[in-house]
Amino acid sequence: MTPPLLTSPTAFASLPQPTGAAGAAARPVLYDNHGRPLEYVRLAVTDRCNLRCFYCMPEQGIKYLPKQELLTYEEMERLVALLAGLGVRKVRLTGGEPFVRRDLVPFMDRLTQIPGIEELTLTTNGVLTAPHVADMARMGVKAVNLSLDTLDRARFASITRRDELPRVMDTFYALLAAGIRVKINAVVMDGQNTQDLLPLAELTRELPVDVRFIEEMPFNGGSHEATPATLPWNYHRIREHLELNLGTLTPVPTRPGDTASHYTVAGHQGRLGIIAAYSRTFCGTCNRLRLTAEGGLKTCLYDQGVLDLRALLRGGASDAEVVAALSAAFRNRAANGFEAESQRPLHQLSFESMSTIGG
Repeated sequence: MTPPLLTSPTAFASLPQPTGAAGAAARPVLYDNHGRPLEYVRLAVTDRCNLRCFYCMPEQGIKYLPKQELLTYEEMERLVALLAGLGVRKVRLTGGEPFVRRDLVPFMDRLTQIPGIEELTLTTNGVLTAPHVADMARMGVKAVNLSLDTLDRARFASITRRDELPRVMDTFYALLAAGIRVKINAVVMDGQNTQDLLPLAELTRELPVDVRFIEEMPFNGGSHEATPATLPWNYHRIREHLELNLGTLTPVPTRPGDTASHYTVAGHQGRLGIIAAYSRTFCGTCNRLRLTAEGGLKTCLYDQGVLDLRALLRGGASDAEVVAALSAAFRNRAANGFEAESQRPLHQLSFESMSTIGG
């Protein structure tokens, strides 16, 4: 079996290295071929969603996977346990919308019991989430990413093609009341919701929340003509717009692996963030992997998928064989999103839906 990369590159020498009692060996840290630690997996539990956000999928929706093609909860638990043994410590559940899948909360409970998993979070649109907030707080979920592109009910219905803003706001306030940190994710779309940037940003004045503005990406199940250079609202313009209206944005030091550049504003309890998701300025310290709902491994959001884990699991592969296949994939990871995109076959240059990829 080819061993995973467990050396400690100089670029990450400043990262805290956990050690056991009385000089016991530190838990493993897995590095890719570019010296980046891989310690965070985004796990899509379903490709189904109860909204139809136009930047994520076509109006008619997408062709959902048959149930038998989705990973079972047991298969996902096995993969997370193997990844935890290699050094992954954080799991974020995504979709689609995670709470569309039945029995999600018991599955979350079991994930928290896997040795090595230190942090469980999730990304949700908030429509079905409020009834589960108490359970999430009980099991120790510390933070939730809430997708919310506008506070205007009519625009919300236009963007998502569903009139569900009241239920999303119920989730927002339930999370705050439970002491769960809320990170609002808002995709900035020219001609759609740019008038909503300031109302969303104003939430940070009185509330201890992060509001993060994300460059629009091409993952809508169709084509996308803009490039990072021609994107109407790139990260530069988003910051300029916020500073023009709110005053100076003071940068917060970033940690390796952070996708957002965070800022504080004088007099605000919360923070603002900007995610250059299409410009891809954060690739150099990316520490995340993606598992799609059908068991595909993506070592970059922009790649076409590098390993069919479902086939391995259902083909009878041993744990050692799965680990060997994972290790080989990690040793051939693209340097950044542009390289990963350039390696896609020509017939895959029209990007799939984000609901299919997994958040």
